[in-house]
Amino acid sequence: MPLEKRLGSDVVSSAVEIRNLKVSFGSVNAVDDVTLQINYGEVAALLGPNGAGKTTAVETLLGFITPSSGTVRLHGLDPQRDHREVVARTGALLQRGGVWSPMTPRQVFDLTATYYEAPREPNELLSLLDLDKCVNTPWRRLSGGEQQRTLLGLALLGRPKVLVLDEPTTSVDPEGRQIIRDIIRAERDRGCALLITTHELDEAEHLADFLVILHRGHEVAKGTLNELAGEPELIVETSGPVDPAGLATLLGCDVTTDGPLRLRCATPTTPERITLVTTYLTGAGVTMVSLRTRASLEERYLDLIGDERSGANS
Repeated sequence: MPLEKRLGSDVVSSAVEIRNLKVSFGSVNAVDDVTLQINYGEVAALLGPNGAGKTTAVETLLGFITPSSGTVRLHGLDPQRDHREVVARTGALLQRGGVWSPMTPRQVFDLTATYYEAPREPNELLSLLDLDKCVNTPWRRLSGGEQQRTLLGLALLGRPKVLVLDEPTTSVDPEGRQIIRDIIRAERDRGCALLITTHELDEAEHLADFLVILHRGHEVAKGTLNELAGEPELIVETSGPVDPAGLATLLGCDVTTDGPLRLRCATPTTPERITLVTTYLTGAGVTMVSLRTRASLEERYLDLIGDERSGANS
C-alpha cells in the first residue's frame, strides 16, 4: 500500500511512526522532513549513501537524540518520555556499542536474559544464530560476523514487537547473511515490525515490504519495490554486442544499450515480444543470457541518487 494512504486517519496505531522528522546539528540538517510508518508484521528499509541520515534517524527513533522538529513514536509511545516501556518492547542492533571484551556469547546471553520477564531461551538463540562453536569464546576473539550475530541475538532475547537493525549484515559472511535473512523473515511472520538500514541493496530487495531512500538527510523516493522500479521494460543481457536499431524497428519501441551486453527495451514483457527478441538475437549470432522485466533496485537507486547529486550541483 502506498505510504501516503498508510498515513491516513484510518490508521489507529502502528509499530513505528516518524512524521516530518528533522534533526539538526548546528547548521547541518542530518535528517530533513522524513516521514515513515511501519505496521506490525512489516519490514521497511532505509537506504542511502554514507552521511544520508540513516543512523541519525534510527538513533532519534530509539530516543538517543532529541528531534529538532517532528515526532517519532514506537508502539504509539514517545521513546524519550516512555523510555522504559519502549525498551521492554523493542530490540535494537546499532553500529555503535558492543560487549565487554572478556565476556562470551553464552555469558552475555544469560546475563541479558535476566533483564526480561519472559525471555527467549538463550541456548535456542545461540543455536539459531549458528554460535554453538563459539559460545565460550571471549568477545575480543570473535570474528566480525560472530560479533554481529551475537548482537542480533541480544536484540531478540526480549521477544520484541519492534526490531531496529542498523546495518545488520556488516562483516557477515554469505552463510551468516542467509541466517540473518531467515531470522528477519521469521520475526516478520510472527508479527514483529522491522526497520532496517543497509548498504546491501540485495538485502533490501529480498526482505523489505517498502523502502525509503535518503540523501543528505531528506527523502529521495519511497514506496514498494514495484513502485520504485519505474515503468515496465524488457532488459536483456546478451552473449555478445548487438545493434539496437534493428531490434527497435522489430519491436516498435525505443531500444537503448546499457553497456556492451545489455539492451533496454521500452516495452512491457509478453511471450510474443520475448519470441521476437530471441529470434532477432539468433539471427545476430548471439544468445540471451538473462531477461528481466524491470530495473533492479540497484539500478533505480543509482539513478535516483545520481539525479539527486546532479540537481544539488546544478
